[in-house]
Amino acid sequence: MILVTGGTGFIGQVLVRQLVSLGYPVRLLLNPSMVSPHIPRGVPVDVAIAGIQDERNLRAAMKGVRTIFHLIGTEWNGINADYLNTDIQSADMFSKVASQMKVERFFYLSHIGADKSSAYSVLKAKAMAEAAIRNSGVPFTILRSAVVYGPGDHFTESFARYIHAIPGMILLPGKGESRIQPIWVEDLVTCLLLCLDTEKNVFQTLTIGGMEVLTIHQCIELILSKMGKKKRIVHIPPPGLRTIIVALEQWFSNFPRMYFWMEYLAEDRITALDVLPREFGLMPTRMSQNLSYLENYNNKYR
Repeated sequence: MILVTGGTGFIGQVLVRQLVSLGYPVRLLLNPSMVSPHIPRGVPVDVAIAGIQDERNLRAAMKGVRTIFHLIGTEWNGINADYLNTDIQSADMFSKVASQMKVERFFYLSHIGADKSSAYSVLKAKAMAEAAIRNSGVPFTILRSAVVYGPGDHFTESFARYIHAIPGMILLPGKGESRIQPIWVEDLVTCLLLCLDTEKNVFQTLTIGGMEVLTIHQCIELILSKMGKKKRIVHIPPPGLRTIIVALEQWFSNFPRMYFWMEYLAEDRITALDVLPREFGLMPTRMSQNLSYLENYNNKYR
């Protein structure tokens, strides 16, 4: 049995579908909530309910589980992100219980740049979550991933909503020269599945990204092109834009959650271009080849 946390999210839903299609029995762990979860439709899965600090129910959820994919994260909540509970403490609790329950593999998805000494809260939290997992004793594999894109993502679709939200222009931090290495969600999930099939990556931390390095300015131009829109791209100092984004997220509940990107884009977030072919024998696809889902985006948010 494979247990997936965050299985109702963007990456989690793709992973769950792939696991089930390959014949793996899957159990989703859901946090108690008044909001109906987005369980993948037409995909047969078990469901367990447990809070991230509910040790008793976590033990019950892990009964018979051999592998865990821990995909929970809070960065997409913008200024309301709760890194202590959702990232750090959940990783600590899940990995400790998994070790006690003799779980054989524990996969965790982190970010490029995770560092306890980072000036950015999200990267500091990811590093602390990684440390908790390493200290738990559970056989782990940590993937520090570049930004992930695909239908329903938090990258291209968040920026598409951002483009709609600000008339006439789009504001980017600095000179728009921060470099990122976008990875297609299907390529990321393929990496996770390949790790599942081998033990060579046990107790290892891998850093992965796509096959091309792009500036955020280039990425926005690609998104605008696929949306069939023309907007002036305006570059302003990062502190000023951060202040604007915080204000907009506070004042307008429907404004896209962009605060994470103000931190993520403050520095380059890249790794070796050959990491997927070298480590996984996988040739990743280019971002420009996988953005057709944005072509009807104007109608979606009109």
